[in-house]
Amino acid sequence: MKKPAVANFLYAAAAVVVVVAGLKAAESIVVPFLLSLFVAIISAPALFSLQRRGLPAGLSLLAVLLAVGLVAVVLALIVGTSVNRFAAAVPEYRARLEEEVSALLQWLEAYGVALPVDSVREALNPSAAMQLASTMLTGLSGVLTNVFFIILTVIFILLEATSFTDKLRRIMGGSAEAIPHLSELSDDINRYIGMKTLTSLATGVLIALWLAIIGVDFPVLWGLLAFLLNFVPTIGSIIAAVPAVLLAFVQAGLGLAALGAGGYLVVNVLIGNIIEPRVMGRGLGLSPLVVFLSLVFWGWVLGPVGMLLSIPLTMVVKIMLENSEETRWLAILLGPAESGPVDQVAVAGGDRPSSSTQAG
Repeated sequence: MKKPAVANFLYAAAAVVVVVAGLKAAESIVVPFLLSLFVAIISAPALFSLQRRGLPAGLSLLAVLLAVGLVAVVLALIVGTSVNRFAAAVPEYRARLEEEVSALLQWLEAYGVALPVDSVREALNPSAAMQLASTMLTGLSGVLTNVFFIILTVIFILLEATSFTDKLRRIMGGSAEAIPHLSELSDDINRYIGMKTLTSLATGVLIALWLAIIGVDFPVLWGLLAFLLNFVPTIGSIIAAVPAVLLAFVQAGLGLAALGAGGYLVVNVLIGNIIEPRVMGRGLGLSPLVVFLSLVFWGWVLGPVGMLLSIPLTMVVKIMLENSEETRWLAILLGPAESGPVDQVAVAGGDRPSSSTQAG
């Protein structure tokens, strides 16, 4: 490697370290801003659609913001009330757990399987199993307390969205090549986040309905958790299922727990393996190692909300890398082993070859 190349590599590595350190130090500002950007990307298509239908820009923005504010208030109420109610019910669940564990141990002993009682009870402690879910929901609730800052930021982002392309065209001197390229990049990011949000919403609604039908407590809370963790492929669906299935076991034993687990399995197979590949492409386009490392990395940098946004953030990075010939090799490294060349993967909803909208 030549000296200039080594120097460039060291400069780039140092820049990455500085940026990551800055993100971690400014977590309290960065997290609400990223959430605002996420909300703005989801809201922009609705805003533009209302404007195309002839509604004035101001009224279109007001309608979108009212919808966003309503969703934020509902989320805050669900998270706050459900977590408080669950905390109050933990003593009752613990008493039920004692009975269910005793019955389970007796059943196992009848088949010659002896397990230490204390170890089993500790492993099935509902408080311990709920710790991760509560941490994530509490982190989200903390972010939602900054709802004024988030909505204000969303307003300015949406106001700029309509004129952003014109500004880029003026900066680049009306380049005929640069503007379409940037538009493709923006479309890829918008398509991924929008479609992933819709499939995650479908997952959360189906989970909540199923748990309500079979009688598991707090079905809306578990549906919300399934919606949030569906942004994290494979690992997220498992984490989302554990507290609800354990609660079903505490409520009514193995039968209800099996029904709950079966519902999670069916919904995740239906959404993750059938619907998502059809609407989003051939898969997430990230290797399992990258998925795990992105979960750990963004969780370390930005806390619980960073874990929830880890895959969207990593996908945005991958999409940006794919849209440059010089960095496309890095996008290929981030992809799964079975992926073909980047320019051979079809994009759902268009003829332009790209793997950037793959999602799992």
